[in-house]
Amino acid sequence: MEAVRETVSQILRILEDPSLKNPAKHTQRRRMLEEIAAGRFNYAEMSKRVLGTYWKPLTETQRKEFVEVYKSFLSDKYAGRIEDYTGRKHEVSYLTERIEGSYAEVRTELRSDKTTLPMDYRLLLKEGRWSAYDIIVDGVSLVSNYRSQFQKIIRERSYEELVTKLRERSLPEEDRKTKP
Repeated sequence: MEAVRETVSQILRILEDPSLKNPAKHTQRRRMLEEIAAGRFNYAEMSKRVLGTYWKPLTETQRKEFVEVYKSFLSDKYAGRIEDYTGRKHEVSYLTERIEGSYAEVRTELRSDKTTLPMDYRLLLKEGRWSAYDIIVDGVSLVSNYRSQFQKIIRERSYEELVTKLRERSLPEEDRKTKP
């Protein structure tokens, strides 16, 4: 629970920092949020779980490539959602933690003046450090959600097509608009 509390506190500090609220600081704030996430999220484990059975036949080079592409995709997708909370009054409640060997789940609630959002973090202890490999937001697992989407793309098209789509979705908005 302490690992989650520390990470969430760092994120909220950035979101609440008046010096970073200026639109000109958007890129700097986004990078700071991504650095915090990179320090706490185990993107390799997430990638392995999200690809499921499709992970095993990949070469080491393909695995490294997928981890980087997936990390960029998630950073782009979720940094924007986190930034949506900027300027709102919010509070995080740390409800429970359950530890079983090298796995843990920390249940939290993010409350703003308009809504309460349950967020559960699944963590893995590796080399003495807890890192998240899945987040369940309002009952929906990030890994399970993307696993079904990604496996459908691989089955119907190919692994290479999935990587291409993720790369395109990670491009800055202005670059996406100019792509044919």
